Amino acid sequence: MVRRDILEFAVLGVLGDGPIHGYELRKRLTEMLGPFRSLSYGTLYPTLRRLVNRAAIEPVSLTASTQSPGMRSKRARIVYALTAEGKEEFEQWANRPGPGSWDDEAFAAHMAFFSRTERRARLRILHGRRTWLDERLASLRSSLADSRDHTDPYALSMRSLSVESAEREMRWIDELIETEESRKDN
Repeated sequence: MVRRDILEFAVLGVLGDGPIHGYELRKRLTEMLGPFRSLSYGTLYPTLRRLVNRAAIEPVSLTASTQSPGMRSKRARIVYALTAEGKEEFEQWANRPGPGSWDDEAFAAHMAFFSRTERRARLRILHGRRTWLDERLASLRSSLADSRDHTDPYALSMRSLSVESAEREMRWIDELIETEESRKDN
């Protein structure tokens, strides 16, 4: 399951592209957050209610006559739209990151909206993720070294894969940092 604050951030980010109904919103969030993170309607709709209650989004009911041809149905659909408060909330989340934005789920959500994030915040997230990965990599390498003699070869292979993946991501992060630091714009 996706953490509540990350899901709220992602919903606001997706709605920043324009109003959308719940089914399509769930589809886009699942694409963004990855196929291995299930997002049920039982998680999505309470999140939408919380955002409506905070006035970050607003529901707009569409009747069959006002729906676009691809969305036509006999019953009214509720389309969710970002409010000015929601836009401001999204911008605060995107541009004031902290340690909570460096773990796997939060980092993936932030990366999905990096084009709407200020350069300074992007760099902070990337440097934070690099530090987080460095610590993770040290732990993975230690675990791999400690288990070489008495671990099932398949489990050992999985640990080796984890080390290789972390090393690959570290190189990617270094490239992103270098690119961001060489940019002249915001």
